[in-house]
Amino acid sequence: QVQLVESGGGLVLAGGSLRLSCAASGRTFSRYGIGWFRQAPGKEREFAAAISWNGDSTYYRDSVKGRFTISRENAKNTVYLEMNSLKPEDTAVYYCATAATIGLSPRKDDYRNWGQGTQVTVSS
Repeated sequence: QVQLVESGGGLVLAGGSLRLSCAASGRTFSRYGIGWFRQAPGKEREFAAAISWNGDSTYYRDSVKGRFTISRENAKNTVYLEMNSLKPEDTAVYYCATAATIGLSPRKDDYRNWGQGTQVTVSS
């Protein structure tokens, strides 16, 4: 079983940057693809980005392409989400989870072991 803990959220002005971290416990972390999702108040949880187990493949939702970068350091059991040029519509609780599929999926039902989330608030 892998346990995930997100951190790095906060309040930032539009146009600013944040780096989120997803730290994992357990020796099998490097076997999993990891996804970042986000959930704004009153909305469904939506896919943001995903990375393969070895970091060779990444996948982004269209609205964050060119602004967000997902990466991982398996030696540190950590996945990062670098977020630049933040917009008010990026405001949400951000969650990471392990992929239950081999390929990178944008479907939340394809992920397990969700963390507790970290709040990101972008003010205009």
